[in-house]
Amino acid sequence: MSNKMNLPDDNERNLFTPQMTAAMVVTAFVTLLIIVIVLLANRRPHHNNIASQNPEPVQQTSPVIKPEETPSGDVIGPGDLDFWDMYPEEGDPEDEVQGAGTEEDDKPVEPDDGSEPPEATDGRHTLVIGRDGKEEWVLISPYLPKNDIDPSSLVLQSNLMSYYVDGKETSYLGISVDKYDDYIDFVKLKNAGIDFVMLRVGVRGYESGSITFDEYYADNISRATQAGLEVGLYFRSQAITPEEAAEEATALIAAIGDYSVKYPLAIDAGFVLNDTSRIEMLSKTEKTSVLRAFVDTVKASGHNCALHADKEFLIKEIDLSKFSDIDIWLDNPGDLPDYPYAMTMWEYTDSATLDGVNGLTDITISFIDYTQK
Repeated sequence: MSNKMNLPDDNERNLFTPQMTAAMVVTAFVTLLIIVIVLLANRRPHHNNIASQNPEPVQQTSPVIKPEETPSGDVIGPGDLDFWDMYPEEGDPEDEVQGAGTEEDDKPVEPDDGSEPPEATDGRHTLVIGRDGKEEWVLISPYLPKNDIDPSSLVLQSNLMSYYVDGKETSYLGISVDKYDDYIDFVKLKNAGIDFVMLRVGVRGYESGSITFDEYYADNISRATQAGLEVGLYFRSQAITPEEAAEEATALIAAIGDYSVKYPLAIDAGFVLNDTSRIEMLSKTEKTSVLRAFVDTVKASGHNCALHADKEFLIKEIDLSKFSDIDIWLDNPGDLPDYPYAMTMWEYTDSATLDGVNGLTDITISFIDYTQK
């Protein structure tokens, strides 16, 4: 027989031809595509619902701790939490914030109250304190002889001041005496270390203008000389004319008599405390002319002449350039002679106690020996 028998395995193999395989692949791809489209279609309504419930987009950020929850107010991340043991457990966090600062911030701040003006340190001004207590920095004249006293050469012991040059004492001490000092034991005074006395002869009334002589000036000259003290004389002036000043100088010259007076004949000039004096009405030029009349009268007699006044009067009330030929006897109690110009005598205290004097007295240091002048 020529016909072959068809076996079952052969029939099943013939069912999967290449055409059928391709059709199956296409069908599977289409099916998968449909499934994907359906899934996407199902997800879109879900996202729309979330968007409608949360109109603002949600941002993914690191956890934030609010400033009031931390002492420093800084933003802290999770990695920073390991350092919380560095902070003190006790104390008010708010106080820590208020006290926080750099090392520079913790330094004390010096208050700037402006108490020292530039004039105080420029070396060209001097401080003048007026009768009313007001302070004024006055320009120092470059044309007047300067104070050359070395403060480091001044030595004060038991009210007595000395001045040394090259290790040698070159100063002399004296006191001023008027009728209010009562009886002075000049012998005890000399033994206490005093070398000279400036004796007041008289005064001119600051209201009446009349001259009054001290009752005991003649006796004081005699007893001071006998005690071995050197003597100078002064007159408390309130002259308002050159003629009155010349009259005061003449009174001093006449008081010398036959005594040896080697220390200056001085005019004591200035205002009256707590009252109005005659010289208040005078201008600076007029006061200068009045005092100059006194000086010229004394110099004409051949005696040493000095002007006794405080710093304010010397610097502000007269023209010092007109008195460069006479000595200045400065009335300026204090530790140092706070005066920029040349002087020969300095009244450094008005409240000393000395043997031979009842009550308090002033002391003057002379930087020159008038017995040799």
